[in-house]
Amino acid sequence: MTKLLIVDDSALMRKHLRMIFEESGFAEVRTARNGRDALEQVALFDPDVVTLDINMPEMDGLTCLGEIMAEAPRPVVMVSSLTSESASVTLEAMQLGAVDYVEKPGGTVSLNIATIRAEMVEKVRIAAGAKPRRARGLLDRVRRTRQAASSPPRRTVPSRRPEGCILIGVSTGGPRTLEDILPELPADLPWPVVIAQHMPGSFTGAFAQRLDRLCALTVQEATLPVPLSPGHVYIGRGDADVVIERRLGRLVVSSVPSDPTLRWHPSVDRLVRSARAVLPPEALVAVELTGMGDDGAAAMAELRAAGGRTIAESEASAVVFGMPGELIRRGGATLTLAARFIPTQLVSWVS
Repeated sequence: MTKLLIVDDSALMRKHLRMIFEESGFAEVRTARNGRDALEQVALFDPDVVTLDINMPEMDGLTCLGEIMAEAPRPVVMVSSLTSESASVTLEAMQLGAVDYVEKPGGTVSLNIATIRAEMVEKVRIAAGAKPRRARGLLDRVRRTRQAASSPPRRTVPSRRPEGCILIGVSTGGPRTLEDILPELPADLPWPVVIAQHMPGSFTGAFAQRLDRLCALTVQEATLPVPLSPGHVYIGRGDADVVIERRLGRLVVSSVPSDPTLRWHPSVDRLVRSARAVLPPEALVAVELTGMGDDGAAAMAELRAAGGRTIAESEASAVVFGMPGELIRRGGATLTLAARFIPTQLVSWVS
């Protein structure tokens, strides 16, 4: 039975969240009022999963998360307001090892908590079964930041029509996994990369900017229709779908309103099927990374059956094995690889 620790500086929020999770069948639920209190509770209570507010007195959520993931790693779900500032902090939390995040309702807690009840319970249940990843050390983070700041200018990739496209689908645990993979790809990668990462719209712009600082490739959020170019990565805008189309003879990536018949957005299935409509199977490589559910599995399995190439992230490295596991179950994975081996394979295939 799952033991849960709720960390929030608001007594009212702690009360409501505790009631929600106890009514949802969590075996034992305890609360902490700030990061320092949370660290004591982690040592004494040994929870299976933690929900962690970001803005708290004495010790904030990010500092607390770093301590947890360095000393006693376990699944953590961040509770964050969806502002541009909190988006950057939440992305840093994902890099430190948080499994997922939930939007903190604004206004009166008692009136708004019901709006996130189902999402929060589902995400915490899934996180409880995820594999925690120990926080990267401070020196490693400093090294990567300095490299990004002092690296030589990117190569100018010749403007030419791409011969194909790499498609990536990812959900829970994705931000940190993408930070492991994309910086390993070279600036002269001949095929563009289009990513459907399940994420709110207020996060994807900040996420693209963060990745752009870390990568040799140029990373941007896909908003208005833009021609696909080699050496570029396009992150689908959150709360919408991302598709590949052919306009005036050129391949373009576009953000379109989300399809209400699909559960997750940006939809991986819709991205892959849109690419298949304008490119032959041999010109596509699709990668299914960590995430809950099965988004992308059906479309990628169809792609492989038609002659395309696909990669499923292995259970050994996936934070949540749902999406890649479903692709494997359907017989749709050309290869199953741990995340650290995926960049080399992509370069081999498209070069």
